[in-house]
Amino acid sequence: MAIAKSELILNPDGSIYHLNLKPEHLARTIITVGDPDRVEQVTQHFDHIEYKIKKREFHTQTGSYKGQRITVISTGIGTDNIDIVFNELDALVNINLKTRETKKEHTALQIIRIGTSGAIQPNIPIDSFVVSEMAIGFDSLLHFYNSKHIQFQKISNALIKHLDWDTNKSTPYVVESDQKLAKHMQSEITHKGVTVTNVGFYGPQGRVLRLPLQDKDLNTKMGSFEFENNRITNLEMETAGIYGMAKLLGHSAISMNAILANRSTGEFSQNPKAVVNRLIQYSLDKINTYNT
Repeated sequence: MAIAKSELILNPDGSIYHLNLKPEHLARTIITVGDPDRVEQVTQHFDHIEYKIKKREFHTQTGSYKGQRITVISTGIGTDNIDIVFNELDALVNINLKTRETKKEHTALQIIRIGTSGAIQPNIPIDSFVVSEMAIGFDSLLHFYNSKHIQFQKISNALIKHLDWDTNKSTPYVVESDQKLAKHMQSEITHKGVTVTNVGFYGPQGRVLRLPLQDKDLNTKMGSFEFENNRITNLEMETAGIYGMAKLLGHSAISMNAILANRSTGEFSQNPKAVVNRLIQYSLDKINTYNT
């Protein structure tokens, strides 16, 4: 059955609505970044760039790195944008945009987030890298989808109890990365992580400027949470949505985090751009040696 025009929205040129992309513009390996300016930080390492497009915060470039075709796309900040990006990326490879029907053969994408993050454990230093093996969403994105089968409910229940979670907030959900991709992206210079995805940068991450917090001890309680020897390592704003949407849509995803801040020690990187550049180079070289 054809998908209605109100549900699958296309631009006059036949490209997908928000991303402004057509299927031929997309590689099967995709790097997502939050900041639109970071797209060129990645593609400056490419051998060549075959396609560029910008629409709103969604900037896309497709090219090749050491012979491998890769698309780099900016998502903007937050899981609301992840919902848009992942649905539209999936539509580009798994829906026939002309007939508006789902393809019989599924195409799986490899999606690697390269982003910044703040550690909440004192033993994770600034300027280091965290590979997120699991993510905890404090947003509500996955609750709008039939997603219970991909969630780790026992961890969520234990966390809710440990945090004395305010019921006015969205119920935390827990999802894991693609294990094969996570293992490949790790090395002796990376930390394994359990990442919390927050709904904001200030209050939701425990920062106080002028507004008091509902729970001033939230970060401390997160730092002390442990489940089967796993502890929360870092905070950011997209990873849980990425893992959840990827699993539901049948894609593999991993989140690579450059630790620019340590909330436990109060430190911040003196050269954040250099740290991100190192993570980009590390990730590109790892991607280039990944075999599906």
